[in-house]
Order: sequence, then C-alpha cells, then structure tokens
Amino acid sequence: MVWRQLTDHLEVLYGAAAALTIVLVLTPAVGRSARYLRLVDRPQEGERNRAAIPRLGGVALFLGILVPSLAFLPLGGDLRGVVLGAAVATTVGAIDDFRHLHWWQKLGGQAFAAAIPTWFGVYVHAFTFPVVGIHQLPSWVGVPITVVAIVAVMNMVNFLDGLDGLAAGVCAISGFTFAVIELSLGRAGAAVLAAIVCGACLGFLHHNFYPARIFMGDSGALLLGFTLAAVSVQGLLKTAALATLVLPLLVLAVPVLDTSFVVAKRLRSGQPIYVADARHLHHRFMRIGFSERRAVVYLWTWCATLAIAALSTRFAPPHHHGDWSLTNAAIDTAAGLVAIAFSLYVVYLLEIVKLARPSARRRDAARNAA
Repeated sequence: MVWRQLTDHLEVLYGAAAALTIVLVLTPAVGRSARYLRLVDRPQEGERNRAAIPRLGGVALFLGILVPSLAFLPLGGDLRGVVLGAAVATTVGAIDDFRHLHWWQKLGGQAFAAAIPTWFGVYVHAFTFPVVGIHQLPSWVGVPITVVAIVAVMNMVNFLDGLDGLAAGVCAISGFTFAVIELSLGRAGAAVLAAIVCGACLGFLHHNFYPARIFMGDSGALLLGFTLAAVSVQGLLKTAALATLVLPLLVLAVPVLDTSFVVAKRLRSGQPIYVADARHLHHRFMRIGFSERRAVVYLWTWCATLAIAALSTRFAPPHHHGDWSLTNAAIDTAAGLVAIAFSLYVVYLLEIVKLARPSARRRDAARNAA
C-alpha cells in the first residue's frame, strides 16, 4: 500500500516535470511555425492591442499534455475518452485560430469534444445533496449536466485569456490544486493528469508571461478548460463526496465570477454573449491604472487564496468521522477569512477606487453607453 502511494506520488511529479520540459522546449518552434503561417494576433475589440505575436501556443500545450499522458497514464477506459476529447477541443480551437469560426460552429465543436468522455463513462453518476445525502443520477441526467459543465469551463478559461500569462497561471494553480485533491482521494490517474496540466502551464508561462512571445490562442484555452473540467468530473466517478464538486468550483471561482459578471453585463445591455468586449476583470484592473503584469499577479493571488481555502477544507475538515476538531476549524476559518478578505479587496479596487478616479469612471461610462 505504501509502495503504491509512493509510486503514485512519483508519477505525479514525473508527469508534471515531463510536461513542463516538453512545452518549454517546443513552444519556440511552434511560435516560429505560426509566424510562417502568418497566424499572429489580430486585435479586436476587447483584445490585447499588440501586433505580430503568434497565437498557436495551444499546439505546444497539447503535445506537452499528450506525451506525458501516454507515458504515465493507463490510457484505457475513461482516461482514453478524456485524451480524445482534449484532442478534439484543441482541434476546434486551432481551427478557430485559423478561420474564426461562427459562434454556433465553435459551440458545436466544444459540445462534441465534451461529449466524448461521456461515451467512455466519464460523467456525473452521483451527486451529494446537503442533508438528504448521496443520490444516483441516471445517464440521461448525468450526461447532459457533464457536457454543459465542461463546455462552460472551456469558455470560462477562454474568456479569461485576456492578458499575458493570466489564463496559464490560473490553470497552473488549478491543476496543482486538483492534483493534490485527487491524489488524496486515491484517484491517481486524475491526479497525474492534473499535474501534467500544471506542468504544461508552467512551461508555457516562460514564453507567455508579460511581455508574451506567444499566445495560447483558442486552441490552448479550450484544451486547458476541457482538461481541468474533465479531471473534476473524474473525481466524481468513484466518490460522490461533496468536496469533489464544491472544491473545484472554489478553485475556479475567478473564471466563474469573471464569466458570470461579463455575461450578465452583456445580457443587460442587449449584446450577444459571444461578442468580445472590455468588461472582464482584467480589463477593469487596467482601467484603474494597473500595469498588465500587476493585474495578472493580483488575479493569480486571488486564485491562490481560493485554492488554499479549498485545500484546507479538504485536509483539515472541522468535522471528521463524527468528531469536531477545533484546530482544523481554526485552520479552515483562517484560510477562509484570507480568501474572503482578498475577494473584498478586489471588489474595493474595482468599485471604490474606480469611483475615486474620474478618468476610469468616464471610460466605464463610455463603454457602457456603447
């Protein structure tokens, strides 16, 4: 038993290291290929206004995830479906990078990619409801829920990819946290895959952090969103513990909140939700005077505080096996207060500081009027 656990831990580390190395080495070659194909960033409304930056980094990320997966994962059954779905998600994103698909074509491709793992049994089989306990879900309920959830996370990561290194850093933090949680639940395969995502993102950050030499593009954003969502669903396959549902949502709270805020704003103004604009959290940080690097670090820090709260809840449960632990309760309270305090600080910066700066207030008013 101890040997098996040690092996699992080593595979997690080896997978992350292999992914980091592969992406670190391959990304410059992918960038040169993208330049040769003239696949460079084309600024649109709400996007970064910088020319001649290749945006096919998702190909390097995919190879960095695929090769270690083939080496360290038993690609049979459910994991095979996850890897195949990741390949389709990357392909859909790459086609969009090349041709700019219509929103319904892109959404259809995302749904197809998200459906692939469900054919291999990767969907929500059971759900833990507070008070009433665990309930099994029929496939006709679990499969649609899984597809919608995976597509939602794919788009959340895509929306978040608005500043150099932002999406890659958030996904690295999420991948690390998921790996630790899945390993603690005895889900070695899912833990290795999450660690591989973390390593791939760290390798990509070397080339993508400000000033970026390459962008991940839709191919990378859809790949990372798909893989993180699939890892979360895998955590529900053999355990219906509430932690496997709530903790991933807590770790991904930053892209969830960002997407929810932007979609609500677009609906209120009558704008289609698929049209890009400058209402995302990172854009709002820039409008109050933050540098691009500082805005990214603040959002990384926010995500990290939420990840720490999730880990403390998992490893220091206040009520464990029927007994209350004051020490664990104190740890959870402290971690939760830090996460809440930083969240409130972000709200203060984006709402109160904005009001104190007339230039930022005028820019917001002009955008809302448009």
